[in-house]
Order: sequence, then structure tokens, then C-alpha cells
Amino acid sequence: MITMRKPRPLAVFARSVAGGFTLVEMVTVISITAIIAAAVAVFLRVPLQQYQDAQRRASITDAANTAFMQIKRDLQTALPNSVRVKSVGAVYYLEFLQTRTGGRYRSQLSSAPAHICDAVVGDAAGDAFVTSVSDTCFTTLGGLPNRAAIVNTDYLVVYNLGSGFSNADAYAATTAITGNKSLISTVSAGAGGENVVQFAAHKFSLESPSQRFQIVSGPVSYVCDPGAHTLSRISAYTIAVAQPSPPVGTTSLLAQDIASCTITYDQNVINQRVGVVSIQLGFSDATSATAVNLFQQVQVSNVP
Repeated sequence: MITMRKPRPLAVFARSVAGGFTLVEMVTVISITAIIAAAVAVFLRVPLQQYQDAQRRASITDAANTAFMQIKRDLQTALPNSVRVKSVGAVYYLEFLQTRTGGRYRSQLSSAPAHICDAVVGDAAGDAFVTSVSDTCFTTLGGLPNRAAIVNTDYLVVYNLGSGFSNADAYAATTAITGNKSLISTVSAGAGGENVVQFAAHKFSLESPSQRFQIVSGPVSYVCDPGAHTLSRISAYTIAVAQPSPPVGTTSLLAQDIASCTITYDQNVINQRVGVVSIQLGFSDATSATAVNLFQQVQVSNVP
């Protein structure tokens, strides 16, 4: 007699089929996944590294451009013929006197002066700038830009020709009868849109052919130090005959990762009305071995 086996329920069959993976199957899957991941990593490593390098170069370039723009803006306010450069080893110092404002002064007496602020010999009307005597005051031709920012620690400078010119170098020490700068007392508003400039009694030796004057806030230095890997701006220190290295003042950090630098100042010996400051900065990031070299030239006016 033949006995027929009763069929197994479908649910029981399904449970036996979905029971799980064997150890061999798991090891095989893991090995294949590792091989695929390693292959993908090999192909992605170079593009990822290139992306990181590009990002780092862009960051360094952006920091350098910001520093260059700051230097350019400052140099455009430099007193004519006041830029000077000094190097001590690999450290470069760029210094200049920063003008706060400037204009033209009245050189002849007015027939009916609106402002009488002194009565020195040769300037009885009191509104003209006289270089042959110890003057203390003059009126401007038109208003002064940025007049509200002028303080009594600023200097009046007239006809600055720079180093080597007697009584025409704003860095030189001054007395009441030597030099071309004098400490500002006040600058006030006057009639007709003019301003009244008062300063410490001083006999200026030279007069500006175009009756120009500048008001100087003080010296500013940029210090590039590859040893410290920094580019810094230093201000709020005293004017000195010899260029300080380093100056002692208020320091602001402009850039880091400086590996090398060169700063030069060239003044056209034929046309001394302009000068060119050339700045080369080399940046290097030790963590990613990224190096960037940038070069910038800034033209400065030397018309006193």
C-alpha cells in the first residue's frame, strides 16, 4: 500500500528558505565590499586631494589680495617722498608718513581778510601763509576734506622733498626755524567755505610752488617677517630720523603663512613725480604643502 506524504504548508517552506546567510556568504560579501571600497578610494583620492589643494590656494590667495588691497589703500595716502624701505636679514620694513588730508593755502594777503588769526611781521592781515617769518596760521583755499578727523597730534607739512634735502624732509628733526613740519593746534571752519589752520610757531624754509600742504597723522610700517610667517601693519608710533626696525606701536596682523617676501621702492630719477613700490609675497602651508607666490606693484605720487 502506497502512503502519500502530506504536503508541507507554504508558510513553513518560506521560513526555511529565508532562514539567513551562512558564514561563508557573509565573508564573501564583506570581502567583495572591501575590494569595491578600496577601488573607489583609489579613484577618488586624487580628485579629493586636488579639490582640497584648490580650496587652500584660493584661501591663501584671498588673504594675500586682502593684504595687498590694504597696503595699496594706505600707500595712496602716503606723504609725497616719504616712502622708505629697509631690510634686516629676511625681514622687510615698508614705512611712509600717512596723510590725513591736504589742500592749498593762501599765499597772498587778502584785501579784506575774513579770518585774522595772527599778526606776525609780514602777515599783518593774518590770513596768508608766510615762510619768511615764524608764522602760526593761514586760511585755506576752499574747504579741507576730512577736517573733522584732524587732531592736535597731527603735523602740518609743506613741500616735502624727502631724504637728502635740507629743511624739506618730514622725517628730520625740527626746531622753530628748521624743518618743514609743525604741530597742528586747531583747524576750524571759516567764512566762505574756507578753513583756518593754526599750528605751532614755525619758520618754514621753503614754500610750495603750487601752495600745497598736507596734514600728516604719523608714520605707518608694514613688516614682512618670513621667520615668524607674518605680515603686519604697525601704526601709532613717533616719527624718527632713522627708519625703525621694528617700530614700537599698535600692531595688526594682516596675513600668516608667509614663507618669503621682497619689497622694493623705485623712484624714477628722470621723473621724480612718481615712485613704484614692488611687493612679492610667498605663502606656504606646511600642513598641505600648498605654495602660492604673488606679486603686486603700487604707484605712489611724489608731487609735494
